[in-house]
Amino acid sequence: MDALDIPAVAVPTRAPPRRRFTPRVPDRSGEGRARHLSPLSIAMLAPPWIPVPSPGYGGVESVVSTLTDALVRRGHDVVLFAAPGSVSTATVAPLLERAHPEEIERALYEADHVSQAFDRIDGAERARRFDVIHDHCGFTALAMANRIATPLLHTLHGPFTPETGPFYAEHGHKGTLVAISRAQLAGAPTGLVSSGPIPNPIDLQRWSSRERKGDYVLWIGRITPEKGPHRAIAAARAVDVPIILAGVIQPGQQAFFDAEIAPHIDGERVRFIGEVGGSAKQSLFAHARGLLMPIRWPEPFGMVIVEALASGTPVIAFPEGAAPELIHDGITGFLVPDERGMADAIGHLPRIRSGACRAWVAEHCDADVVAARYELAYRSCAPAQSGPEGGASGV
Repeated sequence: MDALDIPAVAVPTRAPPRRRFTPRVPDRSGEGRARHLSPLSIAMLAPPWIPVPSPGYGGVESVVSTLTDALVRRGHDVVLFAAPGSVSTATVAPLLERAHPEEIERALYEADHVSQAFDRIDGAERARRFDVIHDHCGFTALAMANRIATPLLHTLHGPFTPETGPFYAEHGHKGTLVAISRAQLAGAPTGLVSSGPIPNPIDLQRWSSRERKGDYVLWIGRITPEKGPHRAIAAARAVDVPIILAGVIQPGQQAFFDAEIAPHIDGERVRFIGEVGGSAKQSLFAHARGLLMPIRWPEPFGMVIVEALASGTPVIAFPEGAAPELIHDGITGFLVPDERGMADAIGHLPRIRSGACRAWVAEHCDADVVAARYELAYRSCAPAQSGPEGGASGV
């Protein structure tokens, strides 16, 4: 495949075949013991805005999908409360009449979604009671968690800000909080108690790797100044390396794109291919010489880093947010201070072995590893677990 011969963007109609790659993962924090305990009954509460998994951009939805499927594989009974159109190996329970991708964070739909989920969870028959609610749904569920008998675990998906900090200071004690990185916790309100951190999961077996790379570097994400697509262009152009940019232009960012990105696009050395997903996204990662991550904000995780490493593709990033936790400098990529350092590091990418990138993901972020850590977190906040006769498939 020619480095710039990117396949047409398409979302596959079925999941790709599972490969026979089984990483050797050390038994950490009791994961091995967790497999021998009784199965759990888990209410997985996804946001109401976008189906699970997302057909395009949707980081939280992707995390929920991967984790849910891993928990089902591990023998747990999971009901996924999610937007209509969601697909999962778990029992799917859509609550609203339609998804709301254009109205993300509108309180009306989140409150409706959460209240309906709580009604079903509270009303479940005794033999089908849930052991735990795993909440990914913003703010409503955590704020109301003391109004429901079932313990609630809330994953912190976003950064702490002047607006969200007081919320968590007031309501954080109502559930078990799980952070996704140490960097995220650095901004937490004083006294906030969090389990973890537990990283976001990826199903490594669904991501192929290749040693022979193309000649381009890749930038992928939301087209926003803090994500740094303009800085990635500057670094690539400084060493005359082709760059491909892929991502979604969200409302309010068209002016930034027109001023900082569009003037550089020539269809050869700088290409913009828009939003990409499915097998096309995986191919884009696998063939890239490296991923550029010139962020200038405290990003709490950075899923594109893990996706690149799962593809055997090293990452060059600024040491912001969780990047230093996800990149082993000199082994899976490089941490650099600025565009000049990023440009220089591009020439050192051949030193990074694809196998080292995938091995790091297998040890830290593979779906089975992350699911095992969540099992321990669930059991720590649930007063009792269901026996083999339990389950919630009738919800």
